[in-house]
Amino acid sequence: MPAALAARNLACRRGDRLLFTGLELDLADGALLHVTGANGTGKSSLMRILAGLLSSSEGDVSRSGSMALLDERLALDPEWPLGKALRFWERLDGCSDPSNIVAIMELEPLLDVPVRYLSTGQRKRAAFARLLCTSHDIWLLDEPFNGLDIDACAKVRSLTRLHCGGGGVCVIASHQDIGMDAHTLAIEDFAP
Repeated sequence: MPAALAARNLACRRGDRLLFTGLELDLADGALLHVTGANGTGKSSLMRILAGLLSSSEGDVSRSGSMALLDERLALDPEWPLGKALRFWERLDGCSDPSNIVAIMELEPLLDVPVRYLSTGQRKRAAFARLLCTSHDIWLLDEPFNGLDIDACAKVRSLTRLHCGGGGVCVIASHQDIGMDAHTLAIEDFAP
C-alpha cells in the first residue's frame, strides 16, 4: 500500500493558547513537505499530532504506512555507549545491516562513547542512524538540521531525497531553509 498522510481541519490548543486552526494537508507517496514558522507557532505540536503523540483540539489525521518521528528527544540510553544503545534498537527494529548505516552517518569513532557525552550534532546523526535502521514509510523530521555541520546536512538531504524517491513521505518542520525542492506549509497561515 502506498504511503499517505492527511490531516483535515486540525486545530491545536496548548494551555489557553490556540496555535493553529483549520490546518489541512494531503500527502501521497514521494511527497516532501516543509512546515515553516517561527519558534512557538506550533510546528513541533503539529508533528506530534501527526505522529499520534498529541491529541488535536479539532480535526483528524489519517495515514497509510508506518511512521517515524525524529525530534529533540533522543531515544538512546544516555548511560550506554553509543554502539550498545544502537544495537538495542537494531534488534527491536529488525535492522539487517547496521554497520552500513553507522558508516553512512560516520559514527564508527563514537561507538564506545557514552551517549550523554555526544555533541548535539553527534546525537542528531545517531538519531538518523536509528531512523535508517527502520523501514518506515513516513518520516516526520522536527528541526532535523539543528546542530548538524554542512556535510551532515548534505547527507540528510540526500537520504531524504532517496526516501521520497522510493515512494516514502517526509514532513520536515524547520524555521530554516531546508535546501530541497518541497511543498511548503506556513503554519502562520493557520493562526487564529
